[in-house]
Amino acid sequence: MAKTEVILTHNIVGLGGESDQVKVAAGYARNYLFPQGFAVPLTGANKRRIEALKQRRAEREAHEFNAMSELSKSVSKLICVVKVKTGDDGKLFGTVTAGMIADELKHQFDIALDKKKIHLESPIKALGEYEVELRLHAEVKSSLKVRVESTTQIAAPVEAQVEAKPHSEKRGKRVEKEVVAEAKPAKAVKAEKPAKKAKGE
Repeated sequence: MAKTEVILTHNIVGLGGESDQVKVAAGYARNYLFPQGFAVPLTGANKRRIEALKQRRAEREAHEFNAMSELSKSVSKLICVVKVKTGDDGKLFGTVTAGMIADELKHQFDIALDKKKIHLESPIKALGEYEVELRLHAEVKSSLKVRVESTTQIAAPVEAQVEAKPHSEKRGKRVEKEVVAEAKPAKAVKAEKPAKKAKGE
């Protein structure tokens, strides 16, 4: 397969960052990198662009470092709650993964974090609190408190409320019947009163 040398104009995971000179398949460069503007051919004119690209890369990396340093300070104070289904004995159905933690960070705190930056030695398989390592940047590491809670305990009171509703409806129907029953004798009493007056006259 023919290879060609290109200068990357953007950071591409697994390939390199801005200003890097890399060898790639000619078809990959021609059909993807060049049309998308991710790279330029390695020519004398383009070599002059390397300095500008290196400067842009340095600025981007400095900005990323500052942003991740700030994020690391704020994240270390947070407690991310992950709710999972468990059996009656408290055992989890499945495990808590880095992807689930990333989703909860986004949902609870509006922090968009790539799950690859959340480092779990192994998936979490039990309820409780955990210190999870975050590798936010090559030079920035932090930790996040993750509390794994069960949703099974919350489900029980909801069922009790659902059962209570039909009882209150039945009571309501009984009250209506009693009111109807009381109303009928009241009419009879009214009918009898005028009859007694007629006899007295």
